[in-house]
Amino acid sequence: MTDRGHYTRRRMVQLSSAAAAVGLAGCSGTLTSSSDSGSGSTETSEEADHSDEDDGHDEGGDEQSDDGHDEGGHGDDGHGGVGDMTPTAGVEMVTTDDGGTHFEPHVARVETGGTVTWTLESGSHNAAAYHPGNDQPRLVPEGTEAWDSEMLSEDGATFEHTFETEGVYHYYCAPHEAGGMIGSVIVGEPDAHEQPALDDPPADKPDAVREKITELNDMCNEALGHGHD
Repeated sequence: MTDRGHYTRRRMVQLSSAAAAVGLAGCSGTLTSSSDSGSGSTETSEEADHSDEDDGHDEGGDEQSDDGHDEGGHGDDGHGGVGDMTPTAGVEMVTTDDGGTHFEPHVARVETGGTVTWTLESGSHNAAAYHPGNDQPRLVPEGTEAWDSEMLSEDGATFEHTFETEGVYHYYCAPHEAGGMIGSVIVGEPDAHEQPALDDPPADKPDAVREKITELNDMCNEALGHGHD
């Protein structure tokens, strides 16, 4: 009986030693696996950091660089008003590409004794005073003489007239009067109330002529500081 008990205790010791060896092997395998897993996690984190590194960028900077622009380039085109009084003035006689005709500017202004020079830019035109001497109603100051450039047909041709009498002078292009090719010259500082040119347009003229003369009268009255009620 004593031998059997000794054998049994020895057998239990052997079994315990075997179990301990198995447990050590299992711990060793878990540590290796944990190390591999940690390495893989570090690599993934580095890739994520790299992908987010340059997310920020400037959008729209260039789009605003040219926002500012000067809109004042489209100012007075020469038709909107009457210029200052000067010793001399120039007027262009024009036929446009679409067949329109006009004097440019519509109203010239010179000092008493000043000279206006008309220059043919295109087409064929003349400049003649509204005067009984030209078989027209008087739309120039009393006591002045008729004047007429006669027809100009060569580009660059000129005609000039010196105005010795203060007042408002309306003039026209004979072949294009009906289409409204009419202009004005203001000489000096005349009294608007005493100007035949600033009376109501002649009743026997076509509507287009009357409308143009009315437009010129408004411009001249404004330049002279005179308004109609």
